[in-house]
Amino acid sequence: MNVVTKTITMGDGRTITIETGKLAKQADGSVMVRCGDTMLLATVCSAQDAVPGTDFMPLSVDYKEKFSAAGRFPGGFTRREGRPDDYEILISRLVDRALRPLFPSNYHAETFVQVTLFSADGVDQPDALAGLAASAALSVSDVPWEGPISEVRVARIDGQYVINPTFEQMEKADMDLMVAATIDNIMMVEGEMDEVSEADLLGALKAAHDAIKIQCQAQLELMQECGKAKREYCHEENDDELREQVRKECYDKAYALASSCCADKHKRETGFKQIREDFKAQFSEEELETKGALIDRYYYDIERDAMRRCVLDEHKRLDGRQLNEIRPIWCEVGYLPAPHGSSVFTRGETQSLCTVTLGTKQDEKIVDQALEQGKQRFLLHYNFPPFCTGEAKAQRGIGRREIGHGHLAWRALKRMIPADYPYVVRVVSDILESNGSSSMATVCAGTLALMDAGVKIKKPVAGVAMGLISENKGTNYAVLTDILGDEDHLGDMDFKVTGTKDGITATQMDIKVDGLSYEILERALAQAKEGRLFILNKITECIAEPRPELKPQTPRIEVLTIPKEFIGAVIGPGGKIIQGIQAETGAVISIDEDDNCGRVEVAANNKESMDAAISRIRAIVAIPEVGEVYNATVKSIMPYGCFVEFMPGKEGLLHISEIEWRRIEKMEDTGLKEGDKIDVKLLAIDPKTGKFKLSHKELLPKPEKK
Repeated sequence: MNVVTKTITMGDGRTITIETGKLAKQADGSVMVRCGDTMLLATVCSAQDAVPGTDFMPLSVDYKEKFSAAGRFPGGFTRREGRPDDYEILISRLVDRALRPLFPSNYHAETFVQVTLFSADGVDQPDALAGLAASAALSVSDVPWEGPISEVRVARIDGQYVINPTFEQMEKADMDLMVAATIDNIMMVEGEMDEVSEADLLGALKAAHDAIKIQCQAQLELMQECGKAKREYCHEENDDELREQVRKECYDKAYALASSCCADKHKRETGFKQIREDFKAQFSEEELETKGALIDRYYYDIERDAMRRCVLDEHKRLDGRQLNEIRPIWCEVGYLPAPHGSSVFTRGETQSLCTVTLGTKQDEKIVDQALEQGKQRFLLHYNFPPFCTGEAKAQRGIGRREIGHGHLAWRALKRMIPADYPYVVRVVSDILESNGSSSMATVCAGTLALMDAGVKIKKPVAGVAMGLISENKGTNYAVLTDILGDEDHLGDMDFKVTGTKDGITATQMDIKVDGLSYEILERALAQAKEGRLFILNKITECIAEPRPELKPQTPRIEVLTIPKEFIGAVIGPGGKIIQGIQAETGAVISIDEDDNCGRVEVAANNKESMDAAISRIRAIVAIPEVGEVYNATVKSIMPYGCFVEFMPGKEGLLHISEIEWRRIEKMEDTGLKEGDKIDVKLLAIDPKTGKFKLSHKELLPKPEKK
């Protein structure tokens, strides 16, 4: 067994070890990465040959956390791990986006990368190690790949950038970024911030890249010691003569269309398609069986080159806009009458219809992951139906794309919801049209819908997607504001930035080329700020601030704080008291126990129900006062008197001698029965037993002595 180990020392003294040659040796590559007692196994397997006709990189990346890693049982009836949850899918996407651009463009074999958390100490965050583990597994394998890369989390804590902070440290962070890079270039960024400046974001990227360079160097040394050569492959057959023919006959036509400034997406697509089909028309069906796929591939390259040359040489974009120009925007709030809040945000050919639903504590999302348990009070869901791009196909559930785009918008907006806001908030964005950056449209539509619902957000948030066309390792480049779908697909960068007028709240960046300098990043951030402020003005023109009142159909919520010792009294034995209040008033009541008090949340659809429920709760937590008069309810009749409830949960004996001034021989003579109301005065509370001495006769005129 040839075990090779490399150790990386981080700035705070913690170490990361990468070990290969011990586990999963039948995989093409495998490593175990360890930091403290947190351990992840990464494996890679790649087919020897490509599936015939495949002209893309069929890469699958899966990140999985075992509940046993934290000494826990999974939930559910089967008590075993099931399909990946949203968090695992998001980490899988982060790793995928960093690895995918570095595979050779002509490598088309199915490749599977799996990263599994097998041990977790609850101190170090394993998701920050997943990219390093995946890269190391590829590096020690024979799979062709232009890595290594690594991925780190960078947070700003007390003004300092911290690499791979612990769970405890993250509680004080105002910036949380995941950054992936090669030893030379940043490849991927995603994270959230508390309204930070563009300069602060650049500082975080530089700090992360410095740490990544060390981790990449360790992988290069690991590769050298393992000494495994990369495999030879041939997944593409080319016809240089045909390639040149396609360029000669199609390039000028494609360039003319790209520079015609056609703003209609479908008309433009039809035009590009027609150029290709006209070229194919000169071939017979038999010839197209062998040459058709090659023509498609070569024509794609022609179309890409034509669009890029228009931008770089003439500063002409496909739809005729200036490089920093944003497409026309229109927006509307309150479009849907029944939801608690709604909006439509349209930017060019991208449109989001957003709704807001306000709920109670019972609507919180339960989080049950291997390393995190808790509840979420702000939810955002994103839907991308096929019709939004004109595709004729059925919608089959939610994919990784929807989860990733929705999570970015969630990160952009979540810090704007006040921490003490009593409602659980759910935002749903349905994309009705898409031609570039529907996630940023979701952020804008979400802001509008939240303000329409009367949610007291701190500030409006807007988002914009930036693109890049570059050549010669970035020496000649153009930064594009508010990119189209084609500009994203054919360009070199997709850089999404969201924020308020005062700073950035979230970002996501994917780089598709080598040589992206900090100068280009700085230019893109400055241009993004300009675009963001422009869009914010459009939003505030539509609705300047949250509505002062909730919609009539929105349930009302009030929060009471009660002494901790009264929580049990409000709930009652087996929940009897709280269930009774809910049944009688129609309100929904939830109780949380904080450190020193109880937090009672009361939700109702009308003021009468709300007032009745609050009155009952306040009566329960009120302290009985000697000398006070209470309207009591007779609960049971005894030969010696009757038991009455004079406050919710407070009962006492009204003795037969305290009912009237006259002497009463039998309770039947009083005429009292169960359920009757009677005023009583609290005369005393026994300090030893806590029993209440009650009297009704003290409220009656005392007869004169004969």
